Amino acid sequence: MIPLSSTDTVPANDAASDAADVAGVAATEESGAAAQAATDEIREAVLAELTAEMGEAVVGSHLAAGVDLTVRVTSDAWATAAVFLKEELGFAYFGFLSAIDWLPSPFGRDMDSQVDLTLEPSEPADPDLMEQGLAGGETRFQVLARVNDIVNHRAVTLKADVDEASMSVPSWVPVYAGANWHERETWEMFGINFVGHPGLRHIYLPGAFEGNPLRKDYPLLARRVKPWPGIVDVELMPTEEPDGADGADKADGADNRQGAEAAAAAAAETSDA
Repeated sequence: MIPLSSTDTVPANDAASDAADVAGVAATEESGAAAQAATDEIREAVLAELTAEMGEAVVGSHLAAGVDLTVRVTSDAWATAAVFLKEELGFAYFGFLSAIDWLPSPFGRDMDSQVDLTLEPSEPADPDLMEQGLAGGETRFQVLARVNDIVNHRAVTLKADVDEASMSVPSWVPVYAGANWHERETWEMFGINFVGHPGLRHIYLPGAFEGNPLRKDYPLLARRVKPWPGIVDVELMPTEEPDGADGADKADGADNRQGAEAAAAAAAETSDA
C-alpha cells in the first residue's frame, strides 16, 4: 500500500514486507560488492603473475575494479607476453589485434562534417598534447591485443609502444594463428611491421598503394572533395515526373497515347472486315 497522506497507517504485514525489501536490497548490494572484490582479486592475480614473470618488461598497467585489466609491456617483450599468457596463464582465446595513432590530427577538423565545422572552428591540434590512454605510453604508435581465458572467465588487454625508428614489433602469429589477418590489416593501415609474420600483404588496398590511411597525418582526399559524409546523389524513381516537367510535355504524352489507341482500333476494324 502507498500512503496517500501523513494520517494514513501502514498495516503490519505491509510494514514487514517493506522491511524485507530493504533487507533484500542490502543483501544484493553486499553480494555485488563481494563479487566485485573477487573479480578484482582475479585481475590483480593476473597482473601479479605477469609482473613476476616479465619483471621490468611490464612498464605500465591499469586495473579498473570489476571492469578490465590493461597491461603495457615493452615492444621487445610483446611476443614473449603472448606466449606466457597463452601457455602459462590459460589465455587461449585470441580476440583482436590492432594499433592506435595517438597523434592529434594536424588537419584539425577540416575533414569533419560541415555541420560540425560550423559549431566548432577547425584548428590544428598541438602535437605536444599527445596522450596515450590507459596504462600510459611514450610513443605516437601503440599496438594492442585482447585475449581471453574462456575457462576461468578472465580477459586482459595487452599494449606495447612502437618505436618510430623501426616501426616494428614481433609477430603474434606463431602464438595465436588468428592474429594473421589482424597484423596484415594493421601493417596496411598504420605501416607497422610484424617481424616473423608469414606474409604481410594488402587486404583492402591495391598492391601499389602508397601511404597508411589510418595514420592521423594521412589526408583523406575524398573528404576534401565532398563534405563528409558526402552529398548523396538522389535519382528519381521511374514512376516520378522530373520537377522541371511542364504541362506541354504531359499533353504531348496524352496525345501520343490517344493516337496509338485510335490506330489500334482502326487496325482491328480492318482485320474484321
